[in-house]
Amino acid sequence: MYSQTTNGIMVSVEPIYLEDQSSPIESKYMWAYRVTIENVGEDTVQLRHRTWKITDSTGRSQEIRGPGVVGEQPVLEPGEVYEYTSGTPLNTPSGMMVGSYGMEDKSGRCFDVPVPAFSLDSPHQAIRLN
Repeated sequence: MYSQTTNGIMVSVEPIYLEDQSSPIESKYMWAYRVTIENVGEDTVQLRHRTWKITDSTGRSQEIRGPGVVGEQPVLEPGEVYEYTSGTPLNTPSGMMVGSYGMEDKSGRCFDVPVPAFSLDSPHQAIRLN
């Protein structure tokens, strides 16, 4: 599990290799990642957008930006937790993901909350990246 707290928002990520959806012979490797976002601060916040950078073990990367997460823009009161699961494919047996969430508090102040970098390591990769 990878965790980081910034501006009263704790983000934890657990990557999960999906063996049944992967095909190493076809260079197709699938992961799910479970994200927990907890408001440990004193202000109500809303997650407005997300940015992800996904890099495979050859150094190829792609950036993904969009509103909210899994079609939602959750509002978190102090002490509330929001969890979701998403996924990503890679053409290599390992890689890395890092990202950020664009948050907005009740007063309209916008700020970014980093998502800690986490590695995507399949059992088909001899060396772990992180």
